[in-house]
Amino acid sequence: MPVQHLAMISVHTSPLAPMGGKKTGGMNVYIRELALEMGRRGIHVDIFTRRSYADEPPIDHGLGPNVRVIYLTAGPVQMLPPEDQFQYLSEFTAKLIAFSTRHSIHYDLVYSHYWLSGWVAAKLKEAWGLPFVQMFHTLGQMKQRILTHDHLPLPDRRITTETELMGKADALIAATHAEHTQLIWLYRASRRKIEIVPPGVNLERFHPFPRKIIREQLRLPLDRRILLFVGRIEPLKGVDTILHALAVLRDQQPQAMQKVCFLIIGGDPKDTSDPEMVKLRQLTTDLHLDMEVCFLGAKEQALLPHYYAAADAVLVPSDYESFGMVALEAMACGTPVIASEVGGLAYLIKDGETGYLVPVRDVGAFASRIGIIVNDPFKSEQMGRRAAEHAKTYAWSSIAERLLTLFADVLNERRPGLNRRQNR
Repeated sequence: MPVQHLAMISVHTSPLAPMGGKKTGGMNVYIRELALEMGRRGIHVDIFTRRSYADEPPIDHGLGPNVRVIYLTAGPVQMLPPEDQFQYLSEFTAKLIAFSTRHSIHYDLVYSHYWLSGWVAAKLKEAWGLPFVQMFHTLGQMKQRILTHDHLPLPDRRITTETELMGKADALIAATHAEHTQLIWLYRASRRKIEIVPPGVNLERFHPFPRKIIREQLRLPLDRRILLFVGRIEPLKGVDTILHALAVLRDQQPQAMQKVCFLIIGGDPKDTSDPEMVKLRQLTTDLHLDMEVCFLGAKEQALLPHYYAAADAVLVPSDYESFGMVALEAMACGTPVIASEVGGLAYLIKDGETGYLVPVRDVGAFASRIGIIVNDPFKSEQMGRRAAEHAKTYAWSSIAERLLTLFADVLNERRPGLNRRQNR
């Protein structure tokens, strides 16, 4: 039984939000690109998200044929931290049900993203009897385990909700084998419910470009070795590790450091209310790196392929990544990645072949690998070519096919006398 009408839920962030914002990242890309692929196949996809800005239309058709982003007003029309949105989930659910009733839409299945959306999906299952598939993208238990005394603990409500969703969801999507293990180990999820399906990459958008031409278009220096970070500006992303690594590289190899330019895409460099941005800018000054480091702020998704292709290496120094969408996009553009050996990054990057894996927060190891990239252009170009080839195995067309097979299996389980997933 194939899916024809799919409801996707992303309560706390719109898939159309610019990359590098406070709550925009790989999940936004995942939802947008998967919906586009589903739409190309003739599947009608409605993505429900909470209205955060007054200028967001009730329905946005801009993503393409068969795909709509539907903004529901639940709580104040302003950006809110995810934990502050929980109190408005009942209102969000009621608005979603009212929308479906008003437009006489019947969905075949719900695909929910992050724990807040899973809460809504579980309520829709109670109201409509519809199956739902859940993907968490990040897990509260994992974030809790890597928090330091400098961070506030995550609310128990998140972990409690995640635990309940393990039993209520009809299927769970894990991005990697590591996440599969975490779902079982930390949440006692049923093995039968879990399917490992990684995110994909849009190979029409993310592919190698002539580096010299792209740098000229972006007005980037042609005579420097460009290092790039793309992502949210938050402590778990570990940007400070790279700043310290650059200071070590300068002390150990001052001539190599003269070639380096480090670009940071994400956040708002002028936002003095963002403690992590303020901290990173002050650290840059304290380490005397103002000439080498440039904070570019958030960038539209359409510009990211050019920045990836312009870079000699993309750096992903995260403390935790369930998958690592930025790393995959960079690889597809033919750029090697130096990343922390955590989560999905440990599976995505082939150490020494498509990039380097480094122990988390190991400043010296990051400095060493950056030094190789800076001093050996031929080696980094070889790694970039291998990275682009490896990324081709993650085309969205094949990822969508795997998900649609799973969705059909879930729906077939609802039919009497047929339980394909149990019998596989």
